Formats: sequence, structure tokens, C-alpha cells
Amino acid sequence: MKTIFTKKLLLSFIFLVSSFAFAQKPVRELILLDKDWRFSFGHLYDTQKDFGHAEGYFSYLTKTGFGDGPAAPGFDDRAWRKLDLPHDWAVEQPFSKNGSFSHGFKTSGKNFPEKSIGWYRKKINITEKDLGRIISLKFDGVFRNSKVFFNGHFLGTQESGYNGFEYDVTAYVNYGGENTIVVRVDASMEEGWFYEGAGIYRHVYLQKTNPIHIVQNGTYVTTVIENNTAEITIETTLENKGNYKGPIKVVQTIVDKNGVEYTQLSEQFAAPDFYKTTKHLVKIKPDKPIFLWSIETPDLYELITEVVQDGKNIDVYKTTFGIRSMRFDAEKGFFLNGKPLKLKGTNNHQDHAGIGTALPDDIQYYRIKKLKEMGSNAYRCSHHPPTPELLDACDKLGMLVIDETRLMGINDYHLNDLKRMIERDRNHPSIFCWSVGNEEWNIEGGIAGERITNVMQHFAKSIDSTRPVTVGISSGFKSGISSVVEIMGYNYLGNGDIDAHRNQFKQQPGMGTEEGSTFATRGVYFTDEAKQYQSAYDKKPRPTFYSIEEGWKFYAERPYLAGMFIWTGFDYRGEPTPYGWPSVTSYFGMMDVCGFPKDNVYYLKSWWGNEPVLHLLPHWNWTGSEGKEIEVWAYSNCDEVELFLNNKSFGKKKMEQNGHLEWKVNYKPGTLKAVGYKNGKKILTEIQKTTGKSESINLSVDKENYSGKVSVVTVETLDKNDLHVPTDNDEITFSIKGGKILGVGNGDPTSLEKDQFIDAVSLVAITNLQEQKGTNALPQQLSNYEEKEWREAFKDRDYKKQAPSYIYRGEFDLNNVSPSNVISFFYKKIGVETVVFINGNKIEPSAEDPQKYALNPAILKEGKNSIYIAATPLQKIKDWDVMNTDPGIIQVITPAESWKRKLFNGYAQIIIQKDENTAEVLLTASGKGLRTGKLIIKN
Repeated sequence: MKTIFTKKLLLSFIFLVSSFAFAQKPVRELILLDKDWRFSFGHLYDTQKDFGHAEGYFSYLTKTGFGDGPAAPGFDDRAWRKLDLPHDWAVEQPFSKNGSFSHGFKTSGKNFPEKSIGWYRKKINITEKDLGRIISLKFDGVFRNSKVFFNGHFLGTQESGYNGFEYDVTAYVNYGGENTIVVRVDASMEEGWFYEGAGIYRHVYLQKTNPIHIVQNGTYVTTVIENNTAEITIETTLENKGNYKGPIKVVQTIVDKNGVEYTQLSEQFAAPDFYKTTKHLVKIKPDKPIFLWSIETPDLYELITEVVQDGKNIDVYKTTFGIRSMRFDAEKGFFLNGKPLKLKGTNNHQDHAGIGTALPDDIQYYRIKKLKEMGSNAYRCSHHPPTPELLDACDKLGMLVIDETRLMGINDYHLNDLKRMIERDRNHPSIFCWSVGNEEWNIEGGIAGERITNVMQHFAKSIDSTRPVTVGISSGFKSGISSVVEIMGYNYLGNGDIDAHRNQFKQQPGMGTEEGSTFATRGVYFTDEAKQYQSAYDKKPRPTFYSIEEGWKFYAERPYLAGMFIWTGFDYRGEPTPYGWPSVTSYFGMMDVCGFPKDNVYYLKSWWGNEPVLHLLPHWNWTGSEGKEIEVWAYSNCDEVELFLNNKSFGKKKMEQNGHLEWKVNYKPGTLKAVGYKNGKKILTEIQKTTGKSESINLSVDKENYSGKVSVVTVETLDKNDLHVPTDNDEITFSIKGGKILGVGNGDPTSLEKDQFIDAVSLVAITNLQEQKGTNALPQQLSNYEEKEWREAFKDRDYKKQAPSYIYRGEFDLNNVSPSNVISFFYKKIGVETVVFINGNKIEPSAEDPQKYALNPAILKEGKNSIYIAATPLQKIKDWDVMNTDPGIIQVITPAESWKRKLFNGYAQIIIQKDENTAEVLLTASGKGLRTGKLIIKN
């Protein structure tokens, strides 16, 4: 009795605990699915190399649930590479002159069909307790043309690589068991003329909600400021994917940056009908003074929306928003919170050195922070919707944003993309303008462009009436789009007469959506056409275009122009104008692809920022050029600057507003010094010294990162006096403990070095599979089998009259086998009991997986190798059962080289990620003849 009583108590306790756990489960769950995916390349047109996908008699488009090849739930992906998201497979590839100019000459895309298709697979468990909830998959972005399958069911195709999308998988879930997510990505076609990456390069989530829930992006918050308070309007869209028909209550609470609850409003109404939506509109006037969002004080609020049914919370949805006012004035420019603000913007693509487009969230913050340090206050998403985390960074750091759709047009493809972008992003206070197009040369100056712009502009206003619409225009500013767009976007002074257009359309506000397009290579001060390096002095990029200084002066002097956006903030892969191969990145950036500043950064910082600035260029290491005349420039916002060489003064010069200063100095080793004066007082000193040779490696980490998971490390060399050596190009090798390196870069536009050093995984097929009948006992060593008895395996097999066993033989090719290779045979079951021989040697399965065989390199041969499999046959249960005839795959892992990168003009960059539950990371850097550098990063 005692035992029975104890068991009853235990069962009751377990029931109570499980009930409590279920009760405590969040009513809405959003689970990040970035970890532990399997990946392999398929093929653009060869279905056999694409794992037989879409070869089935019934395809995924003919009958529901018939995903075949890797799309089938039972597909064996054990030999595939294991990785985490976000992932860009293009950045992992080598460079080739046969690659795409616009995409940085990587061996990916339509010219490389074996690297154009990527397959991703992941298994997840969903509990029986989730039965009755709505289960969906959310993708922030996949480049591009993705097909998604869930448990063999085709969910849909998303063509564009820049829009997020969501699929409801509720009906397909295996509750209480394993579920398989499969994504086929086709990156053969380019959407842009710039590097776009390839693969699932943004986050993926599993979402679980009540059948009655707030839809994705289902809250829309707008504000009207009145004195020191605001009227807040909240539109909430609810959906009912269930049969409940009674009343529900919506409770909405606003919380400020300090966690103080501002107000709460509760209203009751009828639930939407089955698979219908209802919009709920409320207006709230907070009873406390408000915090305004601005570029200096980016204060944010959180709206908590709760859905209540029968007194119980069934959904909670959180929305971040900001309170601010903004407007354009055709005479006076742009106003934020009632104050004039000159837009000091940059255009940017979304890739970064070493990691391509697969940016960790921390790197979004790193990049925006670098732009803020330069004095920039605005960012144009060129030319597509950004990842959500970039907008989060702009919200939190105080950076205004032009959010831009990818392609102009008036049909569902174009307008649905625009709608999804606006609905996703319209609560971000950083966004001040929607852009519906960029440099559409074929339609810019004609009636088609005018009509398309009118449709898109009005369509955008129907979704968000609080922000204006712009288009970036470059083929003259005379007619077509220019005539009707709400905010005129001028792309380059050299493309038309801005003043003339303004005089014709005086009621149309305008801004420079692109300006500059200048060429510069960081740390280079004499253009070298042979090396394809451009001087970093700010010069006209071509006769009809303008330097950064000329462009800024033009916009700064015209109050009616709201400001300008420089092309670009950062260098990016692709578009290596004015060169081609072997240049692989652009030259346009104020910073290089790593975020290391070029000298133009300091010009902008002088006139865009609020802090005193004094910067001297070039460096003063010109061995062999003694006596040669060197251009010396000073960027500063001081009143006057005095220049010295080895304590000899070259006199003071007055600084012109928005200008710079120049001297001609005959080179002599030593110390070049500039002294800046404000109101007659010395306030700044800048020095460039001639250095000695490099003797040690210095590692430093960017300490202001967002989450602490990912760090950006700068690598440089120092001379014996601990001075940075600006001309050093040493190769540095790296090792790490407690973390992993995600990528390396150095900003060299012609570098063809690897961005990433990862193990290479290749799959080798077993070919020419033949069979002959065996006996009841499986052989433990190979016999001399009659050659005439071999026949094509499984051909015309009578599954009702099978032999007791079969002997199968096949072959596989190995090339360049080395002792460092890790080679395995992943057996796919073609029998009940199995014995495997490689080149006549019996091999045993591994302990962790009875269908995996580790192959000793000593028994393998260069070229053809034989495999024999003795197996008792599988039996058909039903006549229509499809039997496996694939014996498996050979996996060859070639270990990666050590991580390394050459310095470029004194600098390189490493991006590292901490291991989970690691207290510290140790990064070590070594180079020939240099003192090793070490860096410890702690939590």
C-alpha cells in the first residue's frame, strides 16, 4: 500500500508540475531557429545533381505532401554540412574573372550552376501540447527565389531576396514528434547590380499563437504631438483561425523607456469570423509628459497589446515605437520635432567584410555607430528593404532612414512587396521617407514613369499616410517621375540642373538622394592604375561629377534642399568602378568594407559633427621620396590651422566654411604636425610621424557592441615605439579559443584572399551499382564472385521472390586524398542486416550511428575505390511501397587552413563570435618576424 500511495503522489505531482508548466507557457512564442541546419549545394538544371528533386511521378505541385528529393521528410542529410544561420554561401566561394562584375567576381550565380542552388534542412520537435495553436514559420529574408517545404508539403515560393515572409504550417505538424523544414534557394538570378549574397542570410523563427491572435505586423501606431503630450492612435488587426464566436477584449498598455506605465485602455467587441480579420482603432492621450525620439535622444516606447477571452490572456503582442514629428518644407528643408535638420546621409548596401550579407545583429549596430561617429544622421537603404535588425539599430542609436522597395511597378508582385515593406516597418520612428524607386532609366523621363509613380505613391499613402514618398532620379530632372513625385530625389549634380528644376516646381521639396560617387582607396595617396588603387584625396570622380566637398557645399548652401546622401558610407562588394578584375569591391565608400575610415570621413566629421576635429593627411612614410613635393591636407572645423615639419612652421591658414586646407611640402622624414586654433586659442594638435619597421602585432576590440556575442577586432602592427605602421602589408595568422572566427577582411579592393576558412565538405556518389544473389549467411570476408552473375542492382527485382541476401558492388572516385581528410560512408538502408567492405576490407559502423562508417585513409586509393555491401533484403509491406535503391554517399571533409589575412596599409579586421556559456575568448595573432599579439575578451 505504501508503494502504491507513493506512486499516486508522484503521479499527482508530475501532473501538477506539467499543468503548471503548461499554464506558464507564453501565450505567444517566437522561437529563433538559427541553430543546427544542414546544407548542401544542388544544381541549377541537372536534377540528378539536385538530389533527384522534382523527378517523382507525383511532384509537390501535383499532389499535396509529395515533396521529393531533399524536400521529402525522410531524405538522409547526415552527410551534409552542419551550419548556423544567418548564412551566405557566396562569400565562402573563391574569386574568378568569370564571376559577375557587379557581384564581386565570386564563383556563385548563373555562371556556376553547381553553386547556384542551395538546400537547407532542419528538424524540430513540436509537442502535443501545441495542438490547437497556430504554428507558422517566419523568414526575415532568403536570397533568392526560395521554395519552402514542411514535412514534405510545399508551402510556397518567395522570389525576392529582400522581403520577409511567413507560412502557416498548423495542418502539417507532426505533434509530439519530429518535423522537417526544407528550403531550396535559387541564387542564379541577380536582383541588383551589387553584391547580394546567397542563401538564408537573415533570421528564421517558429511562431506559436492562439487561433485568435494579432496578425503579423498587426499594430500600427501614429502620433500627433500637442504641447508636451501626444495623441496616440493605435490600429490593431486581429485574426481568427478558429471557431470561437464570442466576445473578446483588447487591452493596450504603453510603457516608457524607464519602465513607467503611461496609460492603459481596454475595449470589448466580437471576435472576427472564421479565417477573417477585424481592425480595432483606439486613441490614447498619455497622462504624463512625453519623451520625443530624436537623433540626439532616441527615446522609445513599448506598446503591449493583450487579447483576452473569458478572462484569460490568449495573445500578447509587443510593439516598439517612438513619438516625433517631421515634415518637409519646399523652402526650408526638413524639420524634426519642429526644428530644422539638415540631412547628412549615406547610401549603403548590406554586406560587410568577411561575412558577406550574413550579418550578425551586432554588426548592424557596429555599422550604424560608425556612421554616427562620422556625423551622419540619415541612412538610405540602397536599394531594397533592409533586415529588421538594421532598423532596430537606427531606432536605438538615432539614425533617420529612407526605406526603399526593390522594383517599380503596379501589379501584385510590385505592390505586394511595397505593402509588406511598409506594414513591417511603419512603426519604426527612424523611418522618415518611403522610396518607391531608384534610377529607373527606362521610365524616368516618360509618361510610364509618371503613371507608375502616381500609383505607387498613392498606394503607399493608403498604408501609411504619415510619411512622404520619394524616388531617386538620375537621368535628368525635367519630366516623368520628377514631375509627380512628392519629395524629389536628386541623384548627382552632374545629371541635371537642380536649381532649374526647383524653379519650375517650387512647391516640391527635394533632397540629394545620391551624391559624390567618388573613388578612394584607404591609405593610398598616389593613384596607381597598374595596382588599381585610387588616391584618397577628395577629387572629382569624372569631369561632370563632383567631389564630396563640392557636393556638400552645394546642398549646405541651399535651404530648400533638405540635405544629401553620399554614395556611399561603406565600400561594398561588386561594382568596382572605374576598374574591373581583379578589383572586387567598390571605391565609393567614406569607409572601406571593414569600416576603417578613409580620409573623407574626417572632412564630413568636421562639418557634420559637433566636436572639434583636426585631421592631417597623408601619412609620413615616404622612404625613397626624399625631397619630393607631397600634398598635405588638413580637415578641420577650427578657425585656423598651422602646419609644421620637424618644428619648422609653414604658417597659419584660415579655414573656409565647409572647406579644407592644403600645403605643398617637400618630404623629409620626421614629424608632420598641425595645430588647430579656435578664437585665437590652440585647441587641437594632430601628428603624422615617420615610423620604423613593424615589430609587434596589436589587437584591439570595438567595445561598444550590442549583445556581447559578436566582437569586431582591429589588427595592426606597431614599430619599436608603439607607433602604428601605415604602410605595412604583413600576413597575419589567427587562432582562437572560446569562440569562432566568422570572417576576415582588410579593405583592399583588389584582395583575392579568402574571406572565410571553413572545412570543405564534398559528397562522392557510389556509381555502377550491381548485384548478385547471396546465401542465408552474410559473408565476413569477400569471396571470388562469378563475374557473369553481376547485373544492374534492383533492376526488375521481384520483391515477392527475393533471395535470402544480396551482394552489391559499386565504386567511387577519390581525388587528391591526403591523410588529413576525414572520409566517411553514410549508408542508406538497402537491407535489414548489413556487412560493408571497402577495397576488400571489412569495416565496422561507428558507435554513435550504426549507418555511418568512418574510413581509414590507409585502405583508400587515389582514383577508383570499390565498395561491397552484403545485405538481407528489405520487404515490401504494400505493393505500392517505394523501396530505397540508393546505398549511400561518401563524405570527404578537407580541414580548413588556419585563418589568415594580409594587412592592407596597416590594418585588418576579424569578426569573432563567442561560444555559448564561455567566460572569455582568447584570440592570438602571429606573423613572420613579429611579436605575437594576444587579446582576451571577457563577458
